Amino acid sequence: MTEDEQGGRVFFSSAGRSLEGEDEIVVLSVGVDIGSSTSHLVFSRIVLERLDSRYVVTQRETFYASDILLTPYSAENTIDAEALGAFIAKEYSDAKVDPDEIDTGALILTGVAVQRKNARAIGELFAKQAGKLVAVSAGDSLETVMAAYGSGAAARSIRDECVVMNVDVGGGTSKIAVCAHGKVTDIAAVDVGARLICLEPDGKITRVEDAGRRYGLELGLDLRPGGMLTLDQGRALAGLMADKLFETMRGGTPTAQGVSLLRTDPLAQSRPIAQIQFSGGVSEFINDNESKKFGDLGPLLAAEIRARVDAFCPRMEPSLEGIRATVVGASQYTIQLSGSTIYVAPLDAVPLRNVPVIAPPLPLDGEVIDPAAVARATLAMLKRLDLNGGEQPVALFVPWQGSATFQRLDAFCHGVVEGLATVLANGHPLVLAGDGDVGGLLGIHLHEEMKLTNAVVSIDGLELKEFDYIDIGAILEASGAVPVVIKSLIFPGSATQP
Repeated sequence: MTEDEQGGRVFFSSAGRSLEGEDEIVVLSVGVDIGSSTSHLVFSRIVLERLDSRYVVTQRETFYASDILLTPYSAENTIDAEALGAFIAKEYSDAKVDPDEIDTGALILTGVAVQRKNARAIGELFAKQAGKLVAVSAGDSLETVMAAYGSGAAARSIRDECVVMNVDVGGGTSKIAVCAHGKVTDIAAVDVGARLICLEPDGKITRVEDAGRRYGLELGLDLRPGGMLTLDQGRALAGLMADKLFETMRGGTPTAQGVSLLRTDPLAQSRPIAQIQFSGGVSEFINDNESKKFGDLGPLLAAEIRARVDAFCPRMEPSLEGIRATVVGASQYTIQLSGSTIYVAPLDAVPLRNVPVIAPPLPLDGEVIDPAAVARATLAMLKRLDLNGGEQPVALFVPWQGSATFQRLDAFCHGVVEGLATVLANGHPLVLAGDGDVGGLLGIHLHEEMKLTNAVVSIDGLELKEFDYIDIGAILEASGAVPVVIKSLIFPGSATQP
């Protein structure tokens, strides 16, 4: 989308359409998932309808899902961008979609692919090529949360009123999420995956990840490219991985050769699991949706996991999405106009593009606000969404409650500055987005009372949530408000989907 410099209106760049003049808009969306093991695309058609001062999604139709590509590598640690680009181009052609026709979408790098030395360059390359996309490098924590929503586990925990565990078993890692009341309440990720060891049909080893090598050494096997792996050895490796996975699911800290296999903190909760479901590539074998072999331990690992499920949780349910759970190809666009009680300083701090929203459970319901509690909640959410490195600005959603006295404003602002310290240390603006009418007061306090040197963008009158990304336009002279474009990742069956 682009802005008309004279009128301040928002247009879809691919069609020159003004959102001010239409009650219904149809947009094309693409989701691109580049993982350490597989890559794929999904194309969707989304209908938005005007609701008061904003647009909401009323219909979403997936009209093309690509083949699943085994992510190509040109060297040990380098994804083959040329081969990947050819695959992307072919799928656009098969979908009969020109990249210029795409209005919105999501490009997500997941799993071990995030760590590859050229992952960021690939993300930027395809973000430019495939249209106006939200580009996300999803580390272990964020990928775990996304898989829980995409698989339908979060929505199932509401519908069935119980605690649901989603286990996303991929090529390089496995992600575990505990869901209750439509929310992800606990997560863990572990080095368990089908493609930690890759094979030719005759059992010749073509690639071994570090974790795969450690698994081999646990069994007395020296796994190296060019060596051979027998069927019995493959079963033993898969069984060992399954044991480590279930140890993680029970809150343990599994190791191999004295090195922790966990990629996050262990599960902290001990609440009983009422239902379990599986997503990710290996889930296609667990749920008997796939029988083809892909030169890895997928079928063997699935069999070993399936043999252990009943002892852990006898009620296994099918997930809404298997291998496509992390991203299913749609971004939702909504358009909102901020309130007029806002604060932007300096004025050239806007426009801002693709700013991820964090919506931590801020302790704002008491008469006294604890700044340390605000900081802790903010830091925890940054970590969960893999934004704690401070590499980009973030927008903190503020559902303000209670009075706006000096003491409460001061405590909250000090907590925010502490919680966003890594972001601010890198020179990014402090962005607050609230649903009340205290945006101006918060901005003034940060600059005038606390003398914060970073730019401050504090807006209000918005409805935001986790997995939203926002574009904030320049201030409209006529109203003193700013146009805000909200892009939300959509997951089928998600508790947050309209």
